[in-house]
Amino acid sequence: MKIVDFLQKDLVIGNLSSKTKQETLKEFSQCLEKVAGLKADKVLNVLLEREKLGSTGIGEGVAIPHGKLKEIPKLICCFGKSEEGIDFDAIDGNPVHIIFLLLAPETSAGTHLKALARISKILKDMDFRQNLIKAKNAEEIYQIIQEEDDKL
Repeated sequence: MKIVDFLQKDLVIGNLSSKTKQETLKEFSQCLEKVAGLKADKVLNVLLEREKLGSTGIGEGVAIPHGKLKEIPKLICCFGKSEEGIDFDAIDGNPVHIIFLLLAPETSAGTHLKALARISKILKDMDFRQNLIKAKNAEEIYQIIQEEDDKL
């Protein structure tokens, strides 16, 4: 399983305008509505419900918000970068700069977990994270993800 199998180029946000976790999740939800036709309010509710269980800010400037929707037939991923950083209530208390958002069909527990594991694995590489932060635009970000995906 590769990240680019479920991350479309037009779901990469080169520089998030949001400053808070809630604004960021809303920005992603609106992007998903525009690009994938999902209802932004439904997506936002699913993501906020998951955040109530504990922050998906996993530390080292990274967050992986995720949730399940019965309306989608397959995995959908978004990526966003924040140059300024976002207070995401991360476990290390640091701002988040790199966000992979993952949505899965309600019936896909195994696939959902494999995708989360793949994203987590790729993000362990500090050079990869730095390359994402240095990227100038969404197209460059997608290319960096694709190249790293091919290495694993």
